[in-house]
Amino acid sequence: MNRVVATHNSPRAWFLTSSLTPLAVRLIRQLLTHGDYVVACLPPHEIEHDDRSAEFRELVNECKSNRKDREGWKDRIRSIRCDGRVMGQCSAAVAEAKHVFGRIDILLCCTSEAVVGTVEELSTTPATQNLVRDQFETIFFSQVNFIKASLPTFRAQHTGHIIILTSIGGHIGTPGMPIYTAATWALEGYCDSLAYEVAPFNIKVTIVQPHKEIQSLTNKIVFSPSLPYYDSENNPAPSVRDMLTNVLNLNPDTALEPSETEIIQRYPKLPPSSMDRLVGETVYALTAIGGHENPPARHIVGFEGAEAVKEKLKTVTEELEEFVEASVAVDISESELKNEATQGKLKADGKSEAIGGAMSATST
Repeated sequence: MNRVVATHNSPRAWFLTSSLTPLAVRLIRQLLTHGDYVVACLPPHEIEHDDRSAEFRELVNECKSNRKDREGWKDRIRSIRCDGRVMGQCSAAVAEAKHVFGRIDILLCCTSEAVVGTVEELSTTPATQNLVRDQFETIFFSQVNFIKASLPTFRAQHTGHIIILTSIGGHIGTPGMPIYTAATWALEGYCDSLAYEVAPFNIKVTIVQPHKEIQSLTNKIVFSPSLPYYDSENNPAPSVRDMLTNVLNLNPDTALEPSETEIIQRYPKLPPSSMDRLVGETVYALTAIGGHENPPARHIVGFEGAEAVKEKLKTVTEELEEFVEASVAVDISESELKNEATQGKLKADGKSEAIGGAMSATST
């Protein structure tokens, strides 16, 4: 591979931290079609799962085939067995990638799984408490290991793009998935800080946030034993447990019965056409943003996700304005910012009163 800096439209070298997901397989096909190079990391605990690895094995067979439209693919993909939870394996995988393709242009941190269970449900036994640690090992620490392993290479190249594939769970909490949300927020906070640290080395960082079901329905789902207090019949909070269970029960191979004693794990199996529609927008976003000269710090995929985040930010802004006097009351001295904040609150209150008055006049 040519060692000169790749432009956005020229072949790029991608490094995927997890490549057995339906989303990753479809992304790799797009990248190879474009002429890119791909290092595909394969988590050892998933390789042995026949259903989980089936699509990737099919892709490998395509790469080795004599099909005219797959010519050269086998020379531009490198599969590496790697457990992201082990720092030494991450460093070895990055070194192998650099040795084989000469450089790494884009690191895509795309490892995920979803632990389903309320805070109380995840606190009942040592086994459920371990799910909390496992969730952080998968979503946070494994990706941090890959980032740390790749930074010396990016810094030496004086270029690189780190893309973190999370979800809008990085903005919005989800009842029934508190640990998934916490691990996602931890990774995003880490990368927000990282972006400032590596900017002088021309290393870009982008957080890509599709809707929550994109990651949930393309990765392993782990259900903690349920407690009756949090059943949808007794608790008004939306039940993500019920929603995911309903999807899994559409396929006899993944159907499950809720349990109050056992931890249950499933890899969702959707029809190929449904999976194509589910991940299509995210695959497009990743190919469009990856290696861009001026990529966004954050990118929300899809209209629904963007609207949900806008609504959350609107609520945060309204609460800030509502309690601005309490915020500035702790300031020791008067300042222009304090006066502006107070004046902004007064203007907002005056505007609300004027609107209320106009509506009253109209009704009479």
